[in-house]
Amino acid sequence: MKLPDSPPASVSELQYRAAQLAGLTLGELADIANIRVPKDFKREKGWTGQLLELALGAQAGSKAQQDFPTLGVELKTIPIDATGNPLETTYVCFAPLQEIAGLEWGQSNVKNKLNTVLWVPIDGRRAIPPGERMIATPFLWSPTGEQEQWLRQDWEELMGMIAMGQIDSITARQGQYLQLRPKAANGKALTDAIGPQGQGVKTRPRGFYLRKEFTRKILNDYFS
Repeated sequence: MKLPDSPPASVSELQYRAAQLAGLTLGELADIANIRVPKDFKREKGWTGQLLELALGAQAGSKAQQDFPTLGVELKTIPIDATGNPLETTYVCFAPLQEIAGLEWGQSNVKNKLNTVLWVPIDGRRAIPPGERMIATPFLWSPTGEQEQWLRQDWEELMGMIAMGQIDSITARQGQYLQLRPKAANGKALTDAIGPQGQGVKTRPRGFYLRKEFTRKILNDYFS
């Protein structure tokens, strides 16, 4: 195979490109892309996602829109263990921490990102060197009505706390399937947020993450 020189023109073309990756190791795909494979992912956590974006012709990168904006599809890699269970939570997007009055679920970036997702499961066992980790079968997913309701309830609870100036009271334990956690390159990064009295405060940027319990359901539904 060779790398595409343009974004996929249709969802079926994207699915075809993704199907070509199944069974390849990250090292084999990196050779095709002519890029170096890191020894580990401690300092290059986004490397796998960037490699897949390159292989599939994604354009959005870290922008707020989906990775394939003309198709309305988001790309998410997910490391799995030997039994096909997710090994970690899945980052969705940054959380807005100010100017959120009137923001509803339907206009949220979480809903936008998760409307349609191309999941790419990858062997994530740490005992296997990055270059030898194999890509499993990618698949397209959209949340069921019940799944969207779960996400909406968690999102509304967390955004309600942000709006009330309780950002620093939110912990990773809150939210049944969607959680809010610090998201920054280091602990010194700060951004503006709403304080307890409605005043402006500085706090660490936050990101929305899907819990493993949620992505495990997605994987089980597809592969069963």
